[in-house]
Amino acid sequence: MNKVDYMEVTVPNYSYVFNFEETFSHLDTKIWMTNNWTNGFYYCGIYMILVFGGQHYMSTRPKFELRGILSLWNTLLATFSIIGFTRTAPELIHVLRNYGFYHSICIPSFIEQDCVSGFWTWMFVLSKLPELGDTIFIVLRKQPLIFLHWYHHITVLLYSWFSYKEYTASARWFVVMNYFVHSVMYSYYALKAMRYRPPKGISMLITTLQLAQMVIGCIINITGYQYLESGQIECHITRVNVKFSLAMYFSYFVLFAKFFHKAYIGGKRSAKVEKKHYSNGTVEYEKLKAN
Repeated sequence: MNKVDYMEVTVPNYSYVFNFEETFSHLDTKIWMTNNWTNGFYYCGIYMILVFGGQHYMSTRPKFELRGILSLWNTLLATFSIIGFTRTAPELIHVLRNYGFYHSICIPSFIEQDCVSGFWTWMFVLSKLPELGDTIFIVLRKQPLIFLHWYHHITVLLYSWFSYKEYTASARWFVVMNYFVHSVMYSYYALKAMRYRPPKGISMLITTLQLAQMVIGCIINITGYQYLESGQIECHITRVNVKFSLAMYFSYFVLFAKFFHKAYIGGKRSAKVEKKHYSNGTVEYEKLKAN
């Protein structure tokens, strides 16, 4: 496989490009993230203190319902995810059709050449900070806080910020997949918070999508590592990034596979168990989130 001259890459034919997308400057955001990405460790530290400190504070106090705010929160995140998906997926599809699988993993044209995809990738990365607010509802509603919830939030934030400063080319896959899963997931949570009753099969579909996301993430990382090891082609991914990302996706896969088995294969849950597993207004078995 020969090196691709990605300076000649074309962008999708968007029906409309907004001014804030057209004026997006990827170099400015890269400089900012290079100088500030390590602040993510401080944010995660504060997050952990507030979360577990908040649980201790709420232990002797009555829980809050917050159903109206919860409905609004999930609706906003669902809307954001749907828009993000519709603005980033065309670039990935365009690249796969016109430049191939290698380009989609190794060439960061989705940031450097496409202002629309670049802007919404930047929004995706920044959104991982306010998404920590998901946990506020768990704490204030006095619901069980499982390991996967806070582990997911911390690792995704740190990895996203770290990857953006490197313009990790394979991230285009991770961004599109995450936007898509969150579009379905947060829409479902919003309906549940509004007391609607979506079909029970939707929760299983969401978990299946999450598992598929982890499998694809592992495949992308393994393929990227093989490109790097070949030494014959250009691939804009660092070995450190690939190892960290693969470990993260594989750990998610293991945790979600255990969850899937317990929730859908391991037999019927007792009413007592179901009652205990609530989070953010929905059953905890339905609330687990992917990267």
